[in-house]
Amino acid sequence: MIRRATSDDVEEIVAIIEPSFALLDFLPQLHTHEEGLAYFGRCVRDGEAYILGRGVAIVQGDWLTHLYVHPDEIGTGVGHALFEHVTTLRPDGFQFWVFQQNERARRFYEAHGAVAVEFTDGEANEEKTPDVRYRWTSSA
Repeated sequence: MIRRATSDDVEEIVAIIEPSFALLDFLPQLHTHEEGLAYFGRCVRDGEAYILGRGVAIVQGDWLTHLYVHPDEIGTGVGHALFEHVTTLRPDGFQFWVFQQNERARRFYEAHGAVAVEFTDGEANEEKTPDVRYRWTSSA
C-alpha cells in the first residue's frame, strides 16, 4: 500500500535514493549522507512524499521532484505504482526533470505517457549535466 511519508521515514527514503542515484555513474557525488538526510527531511516537511516498499515519490506543487526505486526493486512494479499514484494526485498534469543520459528512466516515463518538452545543457542544475524536462498530462 502506498502511504504518505513522515519525518520518521527520512532515513528510509535516503536508503532508497542513495543506491538508486549511485546507478547514475555519469553524475558527480555532490552531497554527503548527512546532507541527504537534511535535504529529504525538508522535502518530506515541505512537499508530499509517498512510499511503497522500497520506492519513493516526492511531489511539490505541479512538480514530481523525485521518483526513485531501490536497485533491488527495479522492474517489480513499484515505480509504475508510484508514478500512477502521482497521476491521480495531479490529474491536471505535472512536470519533472530527468538527466538525458538516464535512458532507463526516460524509457520508463515515456512509456507512461510523459512527453519531453525541454532539453538543456545542464548549466542550470547543480550536477552541470544535460537534462530534459518532461510533462505528463492526462491527454498526453
